[in-house]
Amino acid sequence: MSGRNELYACLYAKEFPAQALLRLRPELREKPCVVMEGEPPLQHVCSLNRRARSLGLTRGMTKVEVDTFSAVSMLARSEKEEAAVKTVLLECAGAFSPRVEDRNEDGAFLCGLDIAGTESLFGKPESLARNLLTRVRSLGVAACVAMSSNFETAVALARGLSLRSAVQIVPAGEESAALAPLPLAILNLTDEQAETFSAWGIRTLGMLAALPEKELISRMGQQGRRLRQLARGEMPHLFQPVEPAFTLEEHMELESPVELLDALLFVVSVMLDQLILRAKSRVLALASVSITLMLEGGAVHTRTVRPALPANDKQLWIKLLHLDLEAHPLLAAILALTLTAEPGSTSKVQLGLFSPQLPEPARLDVTLARIRAIVGEENVGRAVLQDTHRPEAFRIEPFTLPSDSPSVHSPSTLQSATRRLRPLENILVTVQGRHPKAFVFRDKSYVVNRAYGPWIASGDWWNPTLWGVEQWDIEARAQDSALLRCCIVRDQMANCWKMTALYD
Repeated sequence: MSGRNELYACLYAKEFPAQALLRLRPELREKPCVVMEGEPPLQHVCSLNRRARSLGLTRGMTKVEVDTFSAVSMLARSEKEEAAVKTVLLECAGAFSPRVEDRNEDGAFLCGLDIAGTESLFGKPESLARNLLTRVRSLGVAACVAMSSNFETAVALARGLSLRSAVQIVPAGEESAALAPLPLAILNLTDEQAETFSAWGIRTLGMLAALPEKELISRMGQQGRRLRQLARGEMPHLFQPVEPAFTLEEHMELESPVELLDALLFVVSVMLDQLILRAKSRVLALASVSITLMLEGGAVHTRTVRPALPANDKQLWIKLLHLDLEAHPLLAAILALTLTAEPGSTSKVQLGLFSPQLPEPARLDVTLARIRAIVGEENVGRAVLQDTHRPEAFRIEPFTLPSDSPSVHSPSTLQSATRRLRPLENILVTVQGRHPKAFVFRDKSYVVNRAYGPWIASGDWWNPTLWGVEQWDIEARAQDSALLRCCIVRDQMANCWKMTALYD
C-alpha cells in the first residue's frame, strides 16, 4: 500500500540466464553469446547478451538459425547457476535493507527493497541506488534500480529502464506521469489482453490510464481495473519480505569435460574472486574452502582446505587447493564444480613485546600443505595423547590456533626432569625372583641398587591389539661408579625389556 512515508527500490536484471552464466566466464563477456533451452533437437534461445542482440539474434531462435551466425557462443541454461546468483543478489540487497521481497520472473531477476527510514544509514535515495548498483556490478551482474513510494510503480519503471540510464527516482505524486510513456508489454499482459488493447489502439501505459474505469471494467472485468491501477501508479501492494541467507557458495557447470588441473584452477580463480568479495563486504575472511567436483560417471570428489588463520589472499587459496588436488588426483574428467567457504574473523594474532618472530601464516600453510603432499595428510599435525594407559599411545590432530594465551608457570623450586626416549631402546636385563638385578644399556653394564615396582597396565583385551606392560623405576650403578636413575618396562606380550626414560 502507498503512503507518504513509504519508499521502495526495485532491483532488476534483464537477461538473467545469460548474465548468470557469463558472470563466472569473463572471457566470454565481450563475445556474442546465447543461452539455449530445451532438449535436442528442439533447443531454442531463451536469453542472450547485448553483442548477440546487435548481430540480429532474438529469443526463440532455433539452434539451426543460430548456426547461421558466425562466432556466436552457445551455452546451455543452468538453473543451478541461476539459483546461486539469485542467492548472491538477494544477499547483496539485504545489506541495504532488512526488508527484501523476491519477485520471481522467468528470464529476469527482480527484487524489491523497503528503504523507508534508511537515509540515516545510506544517505539520500540517489546515493543508496548508486551504491547498490556498484555492489551488484562488482558481483558481475548488470542491473537497473527504480525508486517510488508505490511498489508496483518501481517494478514497472525498473522493467522499462535501460543500462544507459540505470537509476530512476520518482517523487511521490508523479507516478502516473513517469509511467505514461512506457509500453504495455511491461505489464506482462496475456495474449488475449494484448490483442484487445491492440484492437483499441492502446500502446502505452498513459493511454491505458486515460481509459474510463467503469467502461474498462465492463469490458475486461476486474483484471481491467487492476491494469488501469498499475498504469496510473495506484496499485496497492502487500510487501512480503524474505530473509536472504548468507551462504558463501559458487557453482559452475562446464561446457566440456575438464581433465587438466591448470584449466580447473583458472575457473576456481574467478570463483574465489567472488567469494572473497562477498566476505569482505561483511568484514569477514575465508576460514575454509571446500571444492566439490562432479565427475564423469556420476562420481563426486570433495576436498577441504583450512589454513591456520582465516585469509582473503586468493593466491594462498589457489596454492592450497592446487597442492591438495595434486595429492588426491581425480579419477575422471570434471563436469561441474561447487566452491563453498566458511566465513571467519579477520582479526590478527597479536604477539607479545618480547615474543619471537613467527613465520607468516600464509607461507607456513603452504609449507605444511607441501609436507602433507609428501608424507600424507595423516602424518602432519600435533601429537595428542589418547585416553588410554597404553604407553606411547597418541594420535595426530591438525594444527589449530589456541583461543587463549597459554599460561606461564614459573616454579619457585627446582624440579627433577624426565627425559623420554624416542624411540624406546632395547636393553638386556638379568632377572632374579621376578625382579631386575642387572642390565646392559648402550653397551654399558649396570647393577641395580634399588628397584621400585612393578606397575602393571594392560588393555584392549577384546581386540587383536591386546597389550600389557610392567614398569619399573630403577637406580643402578655402572662399574665406573656412574649413577643411573631410569624407567624400564617389560612388554608382557613379546617378553622383552626396553628403556623408556632417564631421570635427572
